Amino acid sequence: MHADATPIRSEQPGDVEAIRRLHLSAFGDHGRVVNALVDDLRSTIAELGGSSFVAVAHDDVRGHVMVTMSLLDTARRLLPAPVLSPLAVAPEHQGAGLGASLMRHALRSATAADWPFVILEGDPRYYARFGFRPAGELGFRKPSLRIPDAAFQVVCLPDYEPWMTGTLVYAWPFWTHDAVGLRG
Repeated sequence: MHADATPIRSEQPGDVEAIRRLHLSAFGDHGRVVNALVDDLRSTIAELGGSSFVAVAHDDVRGHVMVTMSLLDTARRLLPAPVLSPLAVAPEHQGAGLGASLMRHALRSATAADWPFVILEGDPRYYARFGFRPAGELGFRKPSLRIPDAAFQVVCLPDYEPWMTGTLVYAWPFWTHDAVGLRG
């Protein structure tokens, strides 16, 4: 396996169709749900904050990662809660480090934006290498019983403080598209 050197940049309006094709190839039938989720989350970035990045080479969108804002209901107050979802790499480019490059880029962007943490649902065997750990260990509570404890993860960034724990309240698109936790 080699580190992928595909350039990563912010998503542009002209990338939307290529991102949709990418999700269909990366997620199969579930790609339709991912596309609907991404379309609705994309519209929240300008208002609530967040980011969407693509890895593009030769006008070919090879990967996509998105971080959007949900809420964290802490004992002190509601906090913006950055959630990383989705992360997708075209099947023919998987295994070359492109997903890792997208993850590192998204986390550098989150750190530069002074976000205190990033939350995600995913395979702990993959995300642990980026500093993610089970969120419950720090007092974060998952928004749905359908999320396995080990899959609900957080990475704490430099601006994190120990009081910043509580219940994650996903942004409305996650609920509208039933894109929370495991299915079948």
